[in-house]
Amino acid sequence: MAVSLDLDSLTTEGIAFFEKMLNLLKNPAFWPQFITILVVFGIARWLLAPLINRMLDSMMQYTQRVLSFRHLWDALRNNSVPISWLVLQWIAIKVTAYAGLYNGALITVASLLTAWVLIRLATMLVKNKSISKLIAFSAWTVAALNIFGYLDDTMTLLDSLSVNIGQIRLSPLTVLKIGLSLWFALWLANALSSLLERRLERSTTTNASTRVLVSKLTRITLVLFAILIALSSVGIDLTALAVFSGALGVGLGFGLQKIFSNLVSGVILLMDKSIKPGDVISLGLSFGWINHLGLRYTSVITRDGIETLIPNEEMITQRVENWSYSNRLIRLRVPVGISYDSDVRLAIKLCVEAAQMVPRIKLDPEPKAQLMAFGDNSVNLEVRVWIDDPEAGRGSVISELLLNVWDSFHENDINIPYPQRDLHVKSVLGETQLSALGIKPELNT
Repeated sequence: MAVSLDLDSLTTEGIAFFEKMLNLLKNPAFWPQFITILVVFGIARWLLAPLINRMLDSMMQYTQRVLSFRHLWDALRNNSVPISWLVLQWIAIKVTAYAGLYNGALITVASLLTAWVLIRLATMLVKNKSISKLIAFSAWTVAALNIFGYLDDTMTLLDSLSVNIGQIRLSPLTVLKIGLSLWFALWLANALSSLLERRLERSTTTNASTRVLVSKLTRITLVLFAILIALSSVGIDLTALAVFSGALGVGLGFGLQKIFSNLVSGVILLMDKSIKPGDVISLGLSFGWINHLGLRYTSVITRDGIETLIPNEEMITQRVENWSYSNRLIRLRVPVGISYDSDVRLAIKLCVEAAQMVPRIKLDPEPKAQLMAFGDNSVNLEVRVWIDDPEAGRGSVISELLLNVWDSFHENDINIPYPQRDLHVKSVLGETQLSALGIKPELNT
């Protein structure tokens, strides 16, 4: 690894810059322009900008329902000061040019303001504030260096601070180019994949699993192409990274074995469509409906509102109960016990009628009640009903059914027995102890 640094060029450029600044300050024509810039800024900041804001507020009241106009008014209001300053600055340039006065500093400030306003308006399209500020700072710095004529010298200086790693030459300029290229390529890839996802969500001809599979694979493909294109666009030979990437791939394969296993399992789940968003599943202690199906994990929301993230490998290797895989109809079995002195046929009829009064219970297939066994304490019946909305849970259906059964049994004198037990007491006391307790022992003859 070799490091190259041109100190002579760095010193020369620094001295030249300071000499230029000193000559500018010594120029008698600079100070009238400086005072003009301050006066123009004060007029724009405290007079013209408030007037523009009041006009925009009044115009916004008439265009509140039009979303595009509201965004336009917000953008103009947030940049009213630099826009006002820029307009007055160009007016001052025209006036000084008409009077035959030197206005080089005024033109420089106007150029900087123009770049500032355009960059501010462009970065308002970026939702992330941190990224927006970074882009604005970088673009404004490049624009300022270009206006002052130092952009080429700065790029040459940054390129001279280089580090050679094998056949790859890295410098701050190369790192900046790679960063900008990667950011733009990844932003474009994410924008295209998001557009495709929105189109797929509105599609009625594809199911949920196919939409998720296509969107995920498209995003991964676009991101990989974006990285390769960004690296090749800055002059990095990708063949030089072949050996390094191969060794890195082997290391990652051993260290990230579980992660890759979950990724492959996620692709398999999306391709075979065994589970999909909206399905109601049961896996171990987790029961709920699938909210999100990703490449690494599956998000399951339980009836308690708890979102459980289950690795996709478990969805492949373990037994999963999918309540809505091929048919959303689910049968529920509800046990009911009646006393032996009750009318069993009437109880069966009342159970069926009670099930038919529950809105969530399907009438086709129709509810049924059957005699299952003669128990120790009761005659055991079982009510069998069907529902087609398992994501809404089964507890509320069973509760409403049992309440209807309870009311019907009470109205028709069908008893629900208590558990009965026979208690046998064997005495271990003798006759003397029984006599002392006032108990007369029974004599067997």
